[in-house]
Amino acid sequence: MNGRILVIEDEPGIVDFLERGLTAHGFEVASELDGVSGAARALGEPYDLVVLDMMLPGRNGLQVLEQLRAARPRLPVIVLTALDRIEDRVTGLDAGANDYLVKPFSLGELAARIRAQLRFVEEAQSQTLRAGDVEIDLIRREVKRAGQQVRLSTTEFELLVYLLEHRGRVLSRRQILRAVWGYEHDPGTNVLDVYIGYLRRKLRVDGQELPISTIRSVGYRFDDAD
Repeated sequence: MNGRILVIEDEPGIVDFLERGLTAHGFEVASELDGVSGAARALGEPYDLVVLDMMLPGRNGLQVLEQLRAARPRLPVIVLTALDRIEDRVTGLDAGANDYLVKPFSLGELAARIRAQLRFVEEAQSQTLRAGDVEIDLIRREVKRAGQQVRLSTTEFELLVYLLEHRGRVLSRRQILRAVWGYEHDPGTNVLDVYIGYLRRKLRVDGQELPISTIRSVGYRFDDAD
């Protein structure tokens, strides 16, 4: 299968059309007819994407979208609705929808948009660096250690990425300065040592600093704990 899709739509005829059509395109499809049960199912089961109607009984589409964004911010949501005004589209997209398709719609176009969203998620997941308990999301530029998010400056982030990309290798001061700061030669600056200190302190967890080893007279190495 190309992905598990949940359709939240209150018109049985459209639900049947989507279930049959998307299944023919290779997706595994389930559906719910109201916003309350739809949101519960989207949050309780591992779906890859949600196709969401805006005008739903129990809880409207915007409310469902808000709930999904709060609990599963990376879950792709394609809004499928009869509301075709520009204002409605802007509202849906601003609320967190990844895409917006107006009824009546082409099943082939919807399937193509679903595949595009799933490809984006797959590519984004591949843009993650991990070493031990350190995780870097290169798309969102977020850093976590032991599950705790850590705020870094732009330079701190770029330095950490470079160290993790070359983990286990001894990197000379000149290599790091050239890659992160753009210095072609080491002018005797201590900026690298200062920023290594920042990283060690900011990412300290339970008294444990980052596993960055100082290699005397050479540079630094991020020790690979994998």
